[in-house]
Amino acid sequence: MPDIRPFCMPKWGIEMTEGTLADWKVAEGDTFAKGQLLCLIETAKITNEVEAEYDAVMARVLVPAGAEAQPVGTLLAVTAQAGTSAEEIDAFIAAFRPANAPTNPGAVVKEDPAPAPAYAPAPRPIQTNRAISPEALKLAEASGLDIEPIEGSGRHGRITLQDVQQALNAPARPVLVGTLALAEEGKAFASPLARRIAAQHGIDLSGVTGTGPRGRISKADVLALVATPAPTQGAAFAPVPNPPAIVPFDRVRKVVAQRLTQAKQEIPHFYLRSSARLDELLALRKTANLVLGAKASINDYLVRAAAIALARHPDVNVQVHGATIHRFAHADVAIAVASPNGLVTPIVRQADRQSVAQIAQATAALIDKAKAGRLSLGDMEGGTFSISNLGMFGVEEFAAIINPPQAAILAVGAAARAVCERPDGSAGFETRLALTLSVDHRAIDGAAAAQFLATLKGLIEAPEALFA
Repeated sequence: MPDIRPFCMPKWGIEMTEGTLADWKVAEGDTFAKGQLLCLIETAKITNEVEAEYDAVMARVLVPAGAEAQPVGTLLAVTAQAGTSAEEIDAFIAAFRPANAPTNPGAVVKEDPAPAPAYAPAPRPIQTNRAISPEALKLAEASGLDIEPIEGSGRHGRITLQDVQQALNAPARPVLVGTLALAEEGKAFASPLARRIAAQHGIDLSGVTGTGPRGRISKADVLALVATPAPTQGAAFAPVPNPPAIVPFDRVRKVVAQRLTQAKQEIPHFYLRSSARLDELLALRKTANLVLGAKASINDYLVRAAAIALARHPDVNVQVHGATIHRFAHADVAIAVASPNGLVTPIVRQADRQSVAQIAQATAALIDKAKAGRLSLGDMEGGTFSISNLGMFGVEEFAAIINPPQAAILAVGAAARAVCERPDGSAGFETRLALTLSVDHRAIDGAAAAQFLATLKGLIEAPEALFA
């Protein structure tokens, strides 16, 4: 019996429900070895590298790179040993039934043989001039599928087996009523917004030539057909239709919206605001960077200060899980980073045990990975405290939303010059940094949070302690 194995969408983490196959590193028909990189799979905010756990051949690729997100457990590809026939691969795919997604995408999924149907009608031969692969033709004939409406994704529009499978699995189209039905009657290849505008203006799309990809009719094509009356002197103003540009949530934005909504609804936030004198830290940073040869930012010093304060106030260094509070021996500080995949919060592990130079090196590496979209699950999972700094954008102060299961987050605003009173009673200027601490009142009392913020402020204003 040939050794044929499914390659399914894996499940990383409890909250993962779907993933996107970003890139195949092994093409269909290629031989790969154990430990070789097979593909890149994007989850909510990270990109995971999937390595082979055995030697085999990439016999069939079912989901191309860049396709829409696939649910956990979806069959992405089929691997086999060299010499396995295409008929055996087709039979395996036809008999495959998705099971609970394995943590290891290369794991063998054992399936009970599918019972033979009581009656199987004889395949009806298909007469066509369309270019179609033998496997695709065989499946279309067996299922009685009309292949004429199918757009081939193969070379020169050739219909592949995957095209036929997708046509068989396509959900039924909803029946449109009202004005939208007018645009649907033409069966034109148009965007939903173009159909809506055409229906509103009574435009028949059946004869319209689209300028979009593969001749798709776009909003601009329809608006160009909307009759605009010539302006007459003294005529009343007639507004031109101004439909909104509808942009659905992408995968990352959907996850962020879900988590922030949940956090705001379930976590009783309270806020403590303060400011810290920054002049001593600015002067010390300039000297330390020259002496140590480091390039530590103010944010790196804040991570170090927060980590020391968390170690001194363990009641704040916690996570909330249901009706339990988890306390930690070390401070894992998450930093908010804007990346091409949205807002991410990679974590500096055990920041209370690292020097400022080590923290600077760790944060630089995490920021580079975030901007390249290469953060792993290990870079993101956990964390006992977060810092979100918008001071570089000129934001004076703001209140951040807690990142569950953490119980607190520090929002850092812009450093600004302010009038102060000197010890001799004269007026002067100093640089002050705005700080806002958001706290989960279920786990942290107001007094404990205030003491933590006071310690943090003292470390910023007397930064020599950050090198202790």
